[in-house]
Amino acid sequence: MPFPKISSSRQTPCEQCPLRQMPTFRDFTPEELDFVSSFKTGELTLNAGTTVLSEGAQSAHLFTVLSGWAFRYKMLDDGRRQILNFAMPGDLIGLQATLMAEMQHSVEALSSMTLCVFERERLGQVYREQPDLAFDITWIAAQEERILDEHLLSIGRRTAMERAAYLLAFLAQRGRASGLFRDQPIVVPLTQQHVADTLGLSIVHTNKTLKKLAERGLLRWGERGCEIMDESGLLRVAGWDGLTESKRRFV
Repeated sequence: MPFPKISSSRQTPCEQCPLRQMPTFRDFTPEELDFVSSFKTGELTLNAGTTVLSEGAQSAHLFTVLSGWAFRYKMLDDGRRQILNFAMPGDLIGLQATLMAEMQHSVEALSSMTLCVFERERLGQVYREQPDLAFDITWIAAQEERILDEHLLSIGRRTAMERAAYLLAFLAQRGRASGLFRDQPIVVPLTQQHVADTLGLSIVHTNKTLKKLAERGLLRWGERGCEIMDESGLLRVAGWDGLTESKRRFV
């Protein structure tokens, strides 16, 4: 599948960015908004299953997720996959390639999605001219590290049922904070294979574990993915207090 071309028409002006209207994201000053508007070079629309960035790739661009879901992953030589984390609106993709010359993991669209596109060569200008935006980028990187710490704890110490409950509660809370559900049912667009690859379990073990959670009325599987029926119940099973994010930063 050919990679979609980046549109330079900027279908969503930064002044009308839907993320800026959400209470979970911090607002820009007029000067910051002008800078980000000039920093943004276009938008990229992707279908589910499209590779956004590949491990080892050297990308000329950074991306902010405007809408939709993606996941970050690494592969072993024998084809086994470990999903590391999920990207949602407001998240930054490609910073690793900018700072380390190439990507150390791959990113794939989990659903149809739209990305805001920025030239990575101008990242230094952000740090020189916009210290608050530079802080935001650092905050995003630190937040990613914090989330990965929690994921590692879950894989290393939680039982299979606790792991699954934690993952689905995490995706429900993070998705809501990112504006992915609005007033709709909470449906996370992933398959049981995605869950297995995130939790480090076999697909058979994952299926049995998710079936137990479904029997408790905590979730339901459908054509569009996993519908969260009882988020509080998932939190109790996981033994997790949930997210405690302050105002989210984004570029």
